[in-house]
Amino acid sequence: MHSLNLIELCQWARLPGVHARRWLAARDAGVHSVDDARRASPSLWRSLGWPAATQKALLADAPSAPLDEDLAAIERHGLQLIAADDPRYPALLLTIDHAPAVLFVRGDPAVLAAPQLAVIGSRHPTALGERTARDFAFHFASLGLVVTSGLALGIDAAGHRAALLAGGKTVAVCACGLDRIYPDRHVQLAADIAAAGALVSEFPPGTPPLAAHFPRRNRLISGLSVGVLVVEAAARSGSLVTARYAAEQGREVFAIPGSIHSPLSRGCHQLLRQGATLVECADDVLSELKNIDLNHIVVNDLTPSDPPCEAARQLDNPSEILLDALGFEPTSLDALIASTGLSSTSVASLLLTLELQGRAASDARGRYFRL
Repeated sequence: MHSLNLIELCQWARLPGVHARRWLAARDAGVHSVDDARRASPSLWRSLGWPAATQKALLADAPSAPLDEDLAAIERHGLQLIAADDPRYPALLLTIDHAPAVLFVRGDPAVLAAPQLAVIGSRHPTALGERTARDFAFHFASLGLVVTSGLALGIDAAGHRAALLAGGKTVAVCACGLDRIYPDRHVQLAADIAAAGALVSEFPPGTPPLAAHFPRRNRLISGLSVGVLVVEAAARSGSLVTARYAAEQGREVFAIPGSIHSPLSRGCHQLLRQGATLVECADDVLSELKNIDLNHIVVNDLTPSDPPCEAARQLDNPSEILLDALGFEPTSLDALIASTGLSSTSVASLLLTLELQGRAASDARGRYFRL
């Protein structure tokens, strides 16, 4: 048996054009249910600023099928609905324009009240970019910050997984209903996040991950967070949309610089030119978060792991030549052969050795870079 409140929240969540401020204003005007809204006069609708789409939906005969399906999905997936007047509704999100009137949550809603830092970036990052995202997310989560992202491939997933590995909390904001997971390969990751954090969406169950939904998801990622860290992003990237929302919402925007030769650095460099804070270490982020309580968070800079003993890291001369030629931006095998004068066989063998030693890595295009 479902409570009347749950049924009403499902109805409100499917009503177009009703964001949190409009919904709260309607309640102040005595409109507590969708049935109340249907009985309200057109003049009240206008005074509340409800658009034509809302009025049309109220006057239409709503089929019962979506409501029945919503209730079934909520029970099947253990979803919770949090309205804008619920004490569990994240206060920071409520300050943004067009905050959802109703949030769907899978997991622990209490996580949403903790300080969140968004870690976002390319769906197709370099190996170095993915490692950077993991390092920072692990560090922030271990300090008590909630790592928030969009459950996408690449940097998003790296951030979520690192937060979980640190034993911390993470929030995934989804561009579809929480009865489905996008992308499909992240079903297990989503389950792990729900067990140690929360999945959040403004979309009712059954909603597919349409392209138009991702900008709306992005505004929630920034709206929930005290700041947004962009690790890698191309010049045209959804991460830049999130960063723009963050700036408009008064959130801190952070960007990690990269090689001028990498297309995935251009988005970050664009943000830096626009005033984003340049980040080289965790303290660069934490020192800017002046508006949140960091008393329980120990500011501790990200530092490299202890170096191995000198004998262990001693490289022979060809290896030193190759390591000197290997920069932090991806470099092709042919370019390394040309710059070192070593044979192709020697370069390939030495690269393998450097990878095994954790001194170098390769990306998806077979290019190499120094760690």
